[in-house]
Amino acid sequence: MISAIQSELVTHLESGLPSTTNDQKLLDAYSRTITGVAAKASSAIVQLTVFKSKAKNPATGSGFLISSDGLLVTNSHVVKDGVKIQVNLFDGRTVQGTLMGQDQATDIAIIQIPGEKTGHLKFANSDLLQVGQIAIAMGNPYGFQYTLTAGVVSALGRTLRAENGRLIDDVIQTDAALNPGNSGGPLLDSHGMVIGVNTAVIRSAQGLAFAVSSNLTEYVVSRLIREGKVRRAYIGIAGQNIPLPARLTASLKLEQTTGILVHQIEKNQPAAFSALQERDVIVSMDGDPIRSIDDLHKKLDENKVDRIVRISVIRNGGLEHVFMTPGELKS
Repeated sequence: MISAIQSELVTHLESGLPSTTNDQKLLDAYSRTITGVAAKASSAIVQLTVFKSKAKNPATGSGFLISSDGLLVTNSHVVKDGVKIQVNLFDGRTVQGTLMGQDQATDIAIIQIPGEKTGHLKFANSDLLQVGQIAIAMGNPYGFQYTLTAGVVSALGRTLRAENGRLIDDVIQTDAALNPGNSGGPLLDSHGMVIGVNTAVIRSAQGLAFAVSSNLTEYVVSRLIREGKVRRAYIGIAGQNIPLPARLTASLKLEQTTGILVHQIEKNQPAAFSALQERDVIVSMDGDPIRSIDDLHKKLDENKVDRIVRISVIRNGGLEHVFMTPGELKS
């Protein structure tokens, strides 16, 4: 004799149905979320074909419209050195795009196409993201147009090295599958709002993909629209990260264990007009610790351009302070 419960289980197994209706309901809810985002966002996704001066074959990538007047976002590395940008719209039309600005340090670019009444996407506040929430990537991997993959936000606050050597901060890690051609496409939340711009994958790994956060993207886009560039400061040195002896940091009451050894000061650059010397070790700027070249890059933002800064250095075993006025980095 088998119980009524066992009999019901056997019936489910024989019929191929799931053992609980709750599982089916959850699957339906998930499916409805994904299909809803696809329906909402698809008309804003574009495929880019970029003809470059030094390449025989065109590069392809993705992008997405952010305004009803034809402004779209993509990656800088997709359009870099492009002499002609072809934009394929969701409805099958092909139009020419004009590069309005790009920022290699964050891998973000904006393109203008003729004003078309197409769908466009809005940015979400990426500061509110949580690890584990749904992440949906849309784009054109390997030329397969309007492909959707789904996963979750795997981690927040990652950093990624841009092509020009600077670190991109506030990067989102996701396991939503990305492949060549996804670059520049949106990473979306369950409401179809942009939480990031897909920018990179680690090809030797499984499920490691990265997107520039929506908040950073919005900031860069606003600067590119307003000024055509993102302003950053520079001081004109070459240096390297070095460890600091524990006895020295203790005697100087320093918080960090590393600094930047200055091994070259460029002629006619801001540092050359200051008291900074080769072999100095930079340890702070305006009182904030500088542990690495990446730290220095972060501090040299648009607020430091043409403003006097105080740089603290270790020289001859002691702490010295030098003052200089950073210039504006030319892209």
